[in-house]
Amino acid sequence: MAGNPNYDTQAPADMDYPEHERTYNLFLSMFKWGTIGVIALLLGMMVGLLGGGGFLGGIGTFILALVIGYFAAR
Repeated sequence: MAGNPNYDTQAPADMDYPEHERTYNLFLSMFKWGTIGVIALLLGMMVGLLGGGGFLGGIGTFILALVIGYFAAR
């Protein structure tokens, strides 16, 4: 059964809002760069494995996609 809480509900703890914002900005940055990395990887695999570009074509496409993603994300 649910009982009464054993902590003070009238005076909650102070929040560290600058730390919350830093953590959220880090999360957004990691999400953005993770998405760019996965898209670049998939494009490189597509060109290298399916498009007939071979290993060097796939690597070139991967690097080109990362560079385009870098300038697009700025």
